[in-house]
Amino acid sequence: MTTFQVSTANYAEAGSYLAGGVASSLRASMKPVPLYAESGKGSRIKDADGNEYIDYMLAYGPLILGHAHEGLTASIVEAMQKGYTYGIQHQGEIELARLLCEVLPCADKVSLSGSGTEAVMLALRLARAYTGKSKVIRFHGHYHGWSDSIFTSFPSADMKGHASSGSGSVLPGTNGQSESSLSDIILLPWNDPEVLESTLRERHAEIAAVITEPVMCNSGCIHPAPGYLELMRSLTKELGIVMIMDEVITGFRLAIGGAQERLGITPDLVTVGKALGGGIAISAVGGQEDIMKLIDGGTVSHLGTLNGNSVSTAAAIATIRELSKDNGAAYVQMERLTDKLTEGIRTLFAKHEVPAVVNQIGPVFNVMFTDEPEVIDFETYNKRDSAKYARFAELVLHEGVLLRPNGLWYLSAAHSESDIDGTLAAIDRVLPQLKS
Repeated sequence: MTTFQVSTANYAEAGSYLAGGVASSLRASMKPVPLYAESGKGSRIKDADGNEYIDYMLAYGPLILGHAHEGLTASIVEAMQKGYTYGIQHQGEIELARLLCEVLPCADKVSLSGSGTEAVMLALRLARAYTGKSKVIRFHGHYHGWSDSIFTSFPSADMKGHASSGSGSVLPGTNGQSESSLSDIILLPWNDPEVLESTLRERHAEIAAVITEPVMCNSGCIHPAPGYLELMRSLTKELGIVMIMDEVITGFRLAIGGAQERLGITPDLVTVGKALGGGIAISAVGGQEDIMKLIDGGTVSHLGTLNGNSVSTAAAIATIRELSKDNGAAYVQMERLTDKLTEGIRTLFAKHEVPAVVNQIGPVFNVMFTDEPEVIDFETYNKRDSAKYARFAELVLHEGVLLRPNGLWYLSAAHSESDIDGTLAAIDRVLPQLKS
C-alpha cells in the first residue's frame, strides 16, 4: 500500500503558516491527503514520499506538453537569463500577440494578463464599455474564475458551494463575497434554446454580454446541443450583445484555435489561459477590432504589473510553436490516446457492472458514476455520485494514477501507449474494491 507520510507531515506543517494549508482552496480536497510534489517529467509526477504517478490532473489543465518539457524549459531559461520582467515593453509581447491573432479566429487584437480570472474580468469590462449596458448572462455549471462579479455557487467535489438549478436567485460562490456584486448577473440553464432566446429578446436593452464555456468541461464535459451555440451567436449579433467564449480550458486544448476552430463558432471576444503557457501563468483576451480598441485610448483600463512579462510570453510562444509542429500532430496523438483510454474505461465499467458515463471531447473527458444512461445537461450531472468518484480517485492513487477528485481528466502530448495501458490495468484492479 502506498504511504504518504511526508505529504501528511508537510500538510500539517503548512497549516501552521499557510491559510488553509494549500495555496488554492480546491487542492485541500485530495484524499487521503493533499500531495506534495518532488518533481515531474513528461506524463509522470513524483511526490515527496517517492511515489510516482501517471498524471491526468496536469496542474488542473495547463501542462498540455507535460511536465518539464525540454523545449519549453529551454525557452523559459533563455528568457530568464535576459531578465524576468521589465515594466517596459519587449519584443516577446509583439511576437506572442501576433501569434495569438493568427491562431484565434475571433482575434483582431489581444490583451495579455496573468490568469483566467483576470481575462474574464477584462472581457466583461470591455463588453460593458462597448455596449453601454450592464447585465451579463451566464450559465449554471460554467466556471469563469473567482472574481466577485462572476463567481456564482458551483457545486463540485473540490469546491464548496450551494447547488442551484433553474433560473432563480444567483448565489455567491463563497462566504465573504459581496452578493450585490452579482446583481448584474442573469443565470440561465445551458443548452436550453427557448429560455436563451426569450431572455435575450425580452431583456436585450440591458444585456451587455453572454459568457459561455463552449463545452461544459468542469461539469461533465457536456457538449453544446446541435445548433445551440449557432443560435447564441445569431441572437447576440442581431440584438447588439457581445458574445464571450470562455476558452480558458478549451483554448489550445481542443485545437490550436481552440473550440472556435473545432466547433466553427466565432465569438466577439475570447478568453484563453491554462494551456497557453504550458504551466507558466499567462492569459489573454482576444477579440474584434472595434471592441479591443477601447483599450487603445484608455476608455477601458487594463492594468497588471506582470502582464506580458518576458518569462510568460516566452513560455506561451514556445507552447504554441510546439503544438503547431507537423500540422498539429500533437493533437492527433492526444486525441487518439484519449479515445483509447475512454473506450477502455467504458469497457471496464461494463465488465465490473459499475454504472457510469464518460463524456469526452478531444483530449479532455469527465467520468461520472451515475445510473443515468447519458449526461447531457447540468441537472443530470448533479445526480452523479460524487462521493463514489472521490473514492475511486483515492483508490487509483494507490495504484499510481493521479486524478482530480471531480471527474475531469486531461491528457498531454507527453502521454504514451504504455501510460494508457497502465492506467486501464490500475482501474481494472480497483473497481472490485469500489463495488465492495
